[in-house]
Amino acid sequence: MGIRIVKDRISRKEIQEIAGERFGDLVKAAIDIEKGIIALGAELHADAQVELIEKEGSSTEDVWGINLYPAETGDAFVEFDSMINLKPAFGNRTRGVDDESIQKKIREIVARIVIE
Repeated sequence: MGIRIVKDRISRKEIQEIAGERFGDLVKAAIDIEKGIIALGAELHADAQVELIEKEGSSTEDVWGINLYPAETGDAFVEFDSMINLKPAFGNRTRGVDDESIQKKIREIVARIVIE
C-alpha cells in the first residue's frame, strides 16, 4: 500500500493495518494543520509531507510529522517526533512540536479524523 491521504475519517483498525505493513506498532504521518488532513503510511515523514505538498497544495509551514500508535490511548496515541518538525525559520528548533497551540490543533484534527 502507498501513502494514504485522509480528509474525512479513518478507523483505528485501518491504522493498525497500515502499521502492520511497515513498522508494526506505529504509523508515520504528516498532518496539515490548516487543511485538517493527514497523510499516513509513509516510510519517512518527509515522503508524507511531499505527498501533501504535491497533491493537496499544502505549505511546509503547516505540515507537521507525527507518529500514531494504534494500540495506545490518550496522549500516548500521538507522538510528536519527526525530522520534518525541525523548522528554525518558523520557530521550531526540535524534532518535536514546541508550540502547545500547534500540538492542540494536531490532537484536535487526529481526534476528528480517527474513529474507534
